[in-house]
Amino acid sequence: MSGYSLLEGVRVLEVAQLAPSSVGGHLADLGAEVVKIETGPFGDPVRIGGSRAVGDENGPSFMHLRWNRGKKSVELDLRTDEGKRAFLELARTCDAVIEGMRGGYLDWLGVGYERLREVNPKIVFCTVSGMGSEGPYSTLGTGGPTFDAFAGLRQVRTPVDPPVDGIAGGTTPPIAMYALGAYGAMGLLAAVHRAGRTGQGCQLEVAGIDIASAWMPDLVDAELNKDRSLPRPTWLPDGRLPDWPRLEAYRTKDGEAMLFGAHVDKFWRNFCVAVDRADLLEIDLASTDAEASARADHVYRELREIFLQRTRDEWVSLFLEHDIAGGPVNSVGDLLSDPHFRARANTYRVEYPGVGELEFVASPVRVVGEKFAPDLPPVLGSDTEYFLETY
Repeated sequence: MSGYSLLEGVRVLEVAQLAPSSVGGHLADLGAEVVKIETGPFGDPVRIGGSRAVGDENGPSFMHLRWNRGKKSVELDLRTDEGKRAFLELARTCDAVIEGMRGGYLDWLGVGYERLREVNPKIVFCTVSGMGSEGPYSTLGTGGPTFDAFAGLRQVRTPVDPPVDGIAGGTTPPIAMYALGAYGAMGLLAAVHRAGRTGQGCQLEVAGIDIASAWMPDLVDAELNKDRSLPRPTWLPDGRLPDWPRLEAYRTKDGEAMLFGAHVDKFWRNFCVAVDRADLLEIDLASTDAEASARADHVYRELREIFLQRTRDEWVSLFLEHDIAGGPVNSVGDLLSDPHFRARANTYRVEYPGVGELEFVASPVRVVGEKFAPDLPPVLGSDTEYFLETY
């Protein structure tokens, strides 16, 4: 079974590899029947992607276990006439098709949107790629970090010496690659909703570079309109608020860190009272005069010393007791043992044959009254006979 029941009755055909498989992954988590079309002998390369394998050295990757959980797998060679006929017959019964290869792949095979709508006028066709179908780079092969680098979303490192920290491509983790599935699923579901109302499907496109470009309006939209906007006088010339120390991370007594989030005056006042430093409330952190930066630097140094007086856990307790905004800075290991993370039932367990019980992160969507318990990803081609004989 797939995760929840929200999309029960929705069927999606997926021809996707690697990150675009996450579009169908989100849909399967919400209850859609996602039929993944794969070609042997190995199927989707994400099955064995990643630095760690489950069970043995050729075992599945964690990206596969996340993005392909709850799906069905049909082994089908779309390069053959027989495979194309079977694909079109399946499409007759589906609400949507996901093309998660380079844009135009299914058109090249002769089973793209125009052909699909001939057999199913209500079909929604969602193509997911890195560079999109238009523009001079549309045929350029890409990967996750490429999207962020293209859009100027984050600084990309170009070290002189070989990197030693396992960060490939100069950025980690890639933002747009992991957002790809959510945007694709959102657009696809909106189109399926309209098709149910009008009887007409449509063609959608989601590209990794477009997601990266649209991610932060304060970057791209501000640059697009820099000649029609002006600096806000309540901000410093360097782009920071004059009270930036109230929105900073600080090292704690035990070598960990807390992220301080007391930009709102109430939280700042509660903090200063709780640590018996009412004198900090007298410092002007609102004005943007010539001395503003010096005042902020002074407050930062004071806060740095204050946070070193307690452990991270002690600060969390104090923040909760005195209504102060902020939170712990966790590593992934810290996150998994964090009492708040554990209390929210963020994981589920499933038995993996030959390995034992495995634990995975659940969908961030919560459905009250339902338990998230999807099946493991399918074995390559495990559902071929059922679907090809039935349809």
